[in-house]
Amino acid sequence: MIANLEMFCNLCHLSYRDEWAVLHEQTKQNNIVESQKTCLTMEIIGYFLAILVGISLGLIGSGGSILTVPILVYILGVDPILATAYSLFIVGTTSLVGGIQSAMHKRVDFTTVLVFGVPSIAAVYLTRAYVMPFIPNHLFSVGGFEFTKPIALMVLFAIVMIMASISMIKPAKKETETASEDHKMTYNYPMILLEGTVVGVLTGLVGAGGGFLIIPALVLLAKMPMKLAVGTSLFIIAAKSLIGFTGDLKNAEQIDWTLLSIFTLLSVVGIFIGIILSKKIPGQKLKTAFGWFVLIMGIYIITKELFFPGASAH
Repeated sequence: MIANLEMFCNLCHLSYRDEWAVLHEQTKQNNIVESQKTCLTMEIIGYFLAILVGISLGLIGSGGSILTVPILVYILGVDPILATAYSLFIVGTTSLVGGIQSAMHKRVDFTTVLVFGVPSIAAVYLTRAYVMPFIPNHLFSVGGFEFTKPIALMVLFAIVMIMASISMIKPAKKETETASEDHKMTYNYPMILLEGTVVGVLTGLVGAGGGFLIIPALVLLAKMPMKLAVGTSLFIIAAKSLIGFTGDLKNAEQIDWTLLSIFTLLSVVGIFIGIILSKKIPGQKLKTAFGWFVLIMGIYIITKELFFPGASAH
């Protein structure tokens, strides 16, 4: 009798344990399915935003890289260091498309592309190939907070965003906008060399095209009309970004070519949409509104990285 009772209890215990095992496995499978659905949703959102990257370039001639890195990091879950490399390729390719169109309308000065581009290209390539790999992953600690290389890059990028937003929000000077296309250009070679190097290093570190720095430099240092400066800057951005990206090919980081190709293709589609919309939407008002958006995003990234680092994708 006792033996039968013990056998019955053992069977009940085994049955109860098996039911829990089945339930646990079902819960695990459900979690995997939900996680896959979430990833797919975020991927769709990320690719949709890639079109907006191109639209911003087509509408106002800047802002592509300012949007690209946050989308890659916070929406698509790309590591910040790798995201800056992706941004170089995406922004470089998209800018090349815009630059070719500007050249067709004779809004590119190739002498300036060479003068400004050479030091910038050299700086961005050397930064990506030799400086970035030697920056330690752990920089310093304050209390329980660890300031890492990815966090440093995102904070630096946020500072660049804030600088760019100020440039966008400030109203353009009328005399700059209405400068004659036939105005004789003069080159301040030492300053152009310095500016090109600084922009190249910045591009190499954070993956930003630097149009908000290049265009004012061309207008002030080369006395270039605004429309010509915008078209010329697109070629400079394309050259230094794409050549800078080749510096990452020497590193051991794995590049997701499928993600990169799709994002780039959608950005190129977006720039054509932006060019069409630019004929119907006032560019300056849109640029100011976009500037405020970029300012808010820059402050958000600094806050997120410094005060809520645990929530970051990296």
